[in-house]
Amino acid sequence: MKRENIRNFCIIAHIDHGKSTLADRLLQLTGTVADRDMQEQLLDTMDLERERGVTIKASAVRMLYTSRAGSQYEINLIDTPGHVDFAYEVSRALQACEGAVLIVDASQGIEAQTLANVYLALEHDLEIIPVLNKIDLPAASPDDVAQEIENLLSVPAEDIIRISAKQGLGIQDVLEAVIEHVPPPTGNDDTPLRALVFDSHYDSYKGVVAYVRIIDGKLTKNAMYKLMATDARFEPVEIGIFSPGMVVTESLGVGEVGYVATGFKSVRECRVGDTITLALGGAAESLPGYKQVKPMVFAGIYPVNNDDYGALRDALEKLQLNDASLVFQPENSQALNFGFRVGFLGLFHMDIIQERLEREYELDIIATAPSVEYQVIMRDGTMVTIDSPADLPDDPSVYAEIREPWMKIQIYAPEEFIGALMEMVIKKRGEYVNMEYLDKSRVILTYRLPLSELIVDFYDRLKSTTRGYASLDYQFDEYRTEDLVKLDVLVNGEPVDALGMIVHREDAYHKGQRLVTKLKELIPRQMFSVPIQAAVGKKVISRADVKAMRKDVLAKCYGGDITRKKKLLEKQKKGKKRMKMIGAVEVPQEAFMALLSLDDE
Repeated sequence: MKRENIRNFCIIAHIDHGKSTLADRLLQLTGTVADRDMQEQLLDTMDLERERGVTIKASAVRMLYTSRAGSQYEINLIDTPGHVDFAYEVSRALQACEGAVLIVDASQGIEAQTLANVYLALEHDLEIIPVLNKIDLPAASPDDVAQEIENLLSVPAEDIIRISAKQGLGIQDVLEAVIEHVPPPTGNDDTPLRALVFDSHYDSYKGVVAYVRIIDGKLTKNAMYKLMATDARFEPVEIGIFSPGMVVTESLGVGEVGYVATGFKSVRECRVGDTITLALGGAAESLPGYKQVKPMVFAGIYPVNNDDYGALRDALEKLQLNDASLVFQPENSQALNFGFRVGFLGLFHMDIIQERLEREYELDIIATAPSVEYQVIMRDGTMVTIDSPADLPDDPSVYAEIREPWMKIQIYAPEEFIGALMEMVIKKRGEYVNMEYLDKSRVILTYRLPLSELIVDFYDRLKSTTRGYASLDYQFDEYRTEDLVKLDVLVNGEPVDALGMIVHREDAYHKGQRLVTKLKELIPRQMFSVPIQAAVGKKVISRADVKAMRKDVLAKCYGGDITRKKKLLEKQKKGKKRMKMIGAVEVPQEAFMALLSLDDE
């Protein structure tokens, strides 16, 4: 295929605006998939993706299309995740394209991720083709939404393509617009190979399969290649294209999108955003924009049954093969025994991993409340990063300050909810930045907010405060020094490290009080009374007692002298004291979940 007839584009949109449905219709229209093989969300291969209706992994497909003018084109579509947790994968997929189809829901209008993805696409100098989807819905108002898009992108409202991906209306217009507006790929055939890795997955026979876009040069089978960031070397096991299954080819040229099976045994050697070049006489510099993905949210994951520890480790290793952004290391807790400290990109990512562990590997697990990575500056000026409250030194005189990560957040919502939203964000220690009107009835509120406040129940609250109408986008802003303290929880005099948390000094008393009250309801009664305490350092700031179950020892003692009753009660008291010294208190899973809803008034 001549290079002028190749088009590479991706589809970007907010969650649930119809990306995967449009991809299905394009595959049908171009005859890439026979009607008998067609199914909903064809490019979403995971069960979880189908059930939740979200794309979690990027995927690519090559389509051959004959335009209305009669020319044949090779069109490569890269389907991207829409959730903010996977923004880095989206940015790498955009780097592999020359154009982007921006889908906006005709009933919902522009939302948080719509704008975030538009700005990403503009940063990569992509040609943006706006498309209005779901025009068949009774609630659709295409003219108003088209006007919103015109204000955002300066594309005349009447030129915006209107489609219904579900009913297959206007799909061919989208392909014609891609051919007309998206430029063909540029690159040099004669220079050494440079191929961008925009995604990867693990195959038990072929090792790591890297999804690549050839920028310069040619990728052929019988040569040694290396990855420029990790310096890992390999000879391809197989080269091919996606159509939509994997189809083997001899080589890939400039502008083409395909895959190369590397034979590597772990995704760590072949990371998203890396550049593949020749091992001998390769390119001097790699493609720009590569960075190692850093986890933002950390949680302890423990098996309910200690015998499953090995199975949990194997399951995490298998998940890591397909997901280089997942990191974990062993840790142990007095309350929960042996488990792992796992790092995630965000709460949605954590939710997906937890569900996959339970469903695909049939493990029964306990997850502790999520925490973030803090920077602790020691007295001698050295900096230590900690991702678990248990790692913070007990003696505050050892460190000079603690810094926590702050995020910049944008909330898109109808204007009637402004007051309720402002009150909610300020309660979470948010700082107001500015407010803009998108149109007559919708606003964008911009705030700065500590990540630790964002990850717990912020999103659920946002949805309930605005009856589901608000959407949220966030990105990392900076690390800030704050007055933070470690809140310890003691059950029966023993600290339960998995319940500890790092909180702002002003909130310590209220959070300690609420936590103790909640734990009092959740911890089962014993034969002896169990004190539950919240403490900052050596100072106990709140306490509640779970009352003991008592046997009525005076039932058979009727009449007679009072000293007989006293004797029996004293005997019972001594027995309870002895029990308390040797008794163990089980902390149930609900206690760890209680940390997630401390702000409920």
